Amino acid sequence: MVDEQERLLPIANVGRMMKEILPPSAKISKEAKQTIQECATEFISFVTGEASDRCHKENRKTVNGDDICWALSSLGFDNYAEAMARYLHKYREYDRETNRNNCKNQTLATTSGDNKDDEELHFRIEERQVRQVETHQSLAPLEFQFIDKGKSSTSEPA
Repeated sequence: MVDEQERLLPIANVGRMMKEILPPSAKISKEAKQTIQECATEFISFVTGEASDRCHKENRKTVNGDDICWALSSLGFDNYAEAMARYLHKYREYDRETNRNNCKNQTLATTSGDNKDDEELHFRIEERQVRQVETHQSLAPLEFQFIDKGKSSTSEPA
């Protein structure tokens, strides 16, 4: 059986979150931290279990953020589900923007030479972005396919 402490959230993290909400002069007993630790762990397990059941019924192996939002809503935590959905949307926007900036930086770094492999890499990244926009597949991050210049079938050793 899994050790009880291993399945719980780290008590230091729980205590830190509790301190952030309370006034600076407030004291928190060890028993209070342990109680919140157990409750928070149980809540997370409850919601994750519901989301996992949904994935299992849909023959999927990976629980994603949308599944967690759905589980929160289906369990009656609509306010949490709405807040989580807003956060998830902002996170995905940030992630897309970061990927877009990384792509631009990589493109700038590779446009200095006349290398067909670099052009092919740039084309593959742009093509993938267009397909994601067209099919509204913004849930998955971009996959970058790097081409190893030294091991292409057309290059010969010097």
